[in-house]
Amino acid sequence: MSNLNEVEEAFATLVAQQAGALLVSGDSTFLTWRERLATLAAHHAVPALYLCREIVEAGGLMSYAMSIVEGYRTVGAYAARILNGEKPTDLPVQQSSKSELVINLKAAKALGIEVPADILVRTDEVIE
Repeated sequence: MSNLNEVEEAFATLVAQQAGALLVSGDSTFLTWRERLATLAAHHAVPALYLCREIVEAGGLMSYAMSIVEGYRTVGAYAARILNGEKPTDLPVQQSSKSELVINLKAAKALGIEVPADILVRTDEVIE
């Protein structure tokens, strides 16, 4: 999607097709449009899972994704190793081992969703 008009059209299509939910990728464009995405999802009553916590902080329902902080720590450690003389080709490939679940209870309530207590205790951050 290259502009907000396309995003708005996509939400209209979701509603017309009676989609039960939406998964929004972690593309940086969606991060730029985070407030509008959260508003559209709420307006159209579409539960949405995002791959970045910033959209949940802007009013979205929930996110489950790699911890950005953990990723930056790994990058920083690799940069230090390279600056200390290690060859980048000698460093192992690493995958993030920490994911974060963030839930916005205000958005859940607006959608008529009650988040079970056993999910809330496993949530890394609850926004109220």
